Amino acid sequence: MKVYIDGEFKEKSDAVISVFDHGFLYGDGVFEGIRAYGGRVFMLEEHISRLFASMNAIAIEPQWTREQVSGLVLESLRVNNLKDAYIRLVVSRGFGDLGLDMRKCPKPSIAIIADKIQLYPEEYYSKGLSVATVSIRRPMPDMLNPNVKSLNYLNNIMARAEAARQGAQEALLLNANGYVSECSGDNIFYIKDGKAYTPPVYAGILEGITRNAVIRLLSERLGIKVEETLFTTFQLFSADEAFLTGTGAEVIAVTKLDGRPIGGGKSGPLTTKLVDVFRAFARENGVPVWQDAKV
Repeated sequence: MKVYIDGEFKEKSDAVISVFDHGFLYGDGVFEGIRAYGGRVFMLEEHISRLFASMNAIAIEPQWTREQVSGLVLESLRVNNLKDAYIRLVVSRGFGDLGLDMRKCPKPSIAIIADKIQLYPEEYYSKGLSVATVSIRRPMPDMLNPNVKSLNYLNNIMARAEAARQGAQEALLLNANGYVSECSGDNIFYIKDGKAYTPPVYAGILEGITRNAVIRLLSERLGIKVEETLFTTFQLFSADEAFLTGTGAEVIAVTKLDGRPIGGGKSGPLTTKLVDVFRAFARENGVPVWQDAKV
C-alpha cells in the first residue's frame, strides 16, 4: 500500500510524520473520511468542500486547490488499484515547535490513505446495533464547533469507550441541554408513524454528508418526510425504528438503546429497505476513478 504525504507516494512503512507536527502534538488539523464504490468516489465534491470549510474555520491556509486535492484522492486509488475503498484525507497545521503559536508552523501538511474499512460485520446490518447513552456531552458550537471535522477526537473516543464498558457497539451523546445530538461517529435518525426525525445542525452535530444524502433518499426515493428537530431519548425509546448514518457505517439500524429494544429489536422494514436503496445509490453515483471505469 502506498500513502500520499506532502508531494509523494510512500510505502506504508515509510509513511511517517515529524513528532513536531502540530497535528500529532495537539490534534491541530482536520480530516475527511471518503468512500469509493465500484470505481467511483461517492460525494467527492461535498467532502472536499467540507474539508476546505474546516480548514478555513481553524485558519489553516491551504496550499492546494480543491481540484488538486480531488485529483490526489483519485490518484491514491489508482496507485493502489482500489475500486472499493475508504479514503482518509488528513490536513494538519504542519511542522512547528513545542509551543501553541500557529505562526511557527510555516505550511500545512497533507496525507491521503486509501485502504479498506469495515466498521461492523455484515450481520449487524440485519440484527442492528446496541447503543448506550453516555455521560460525556457533545461540545456546543460556541466551544468547539462540531462542524469542524478536527483531528481532536478525544470527546468521541471517550464516549465510545464508555459505551463499550456497557457492552454497546456505539455511544449516543447528548448536548449540554440534554437533547440528542449524535453518536461518536455517526448521525442518528428515528422513525415514528411513517415520518423520520433527525437532530438539526444547531443541536451540536457534524452535518454528515451521508446524513444529507439519506435525507434526500428518504424524501425522493421512499416518500418519507424528514423533520430536523430537537428530541430526547424519550422519543427514541418509543420509536418504531432508529438508524445511524455515516461514511464508514453507511446506514445501520439501532435495535437497542440503554438495554431497551427499539421497535421489534431488529432492523425494521424501512431501515432495511433504506440500506439497499443507499448502497445502490452510492454505487451509481460518484466521480470515476478511471474515466473508462465500467461500473
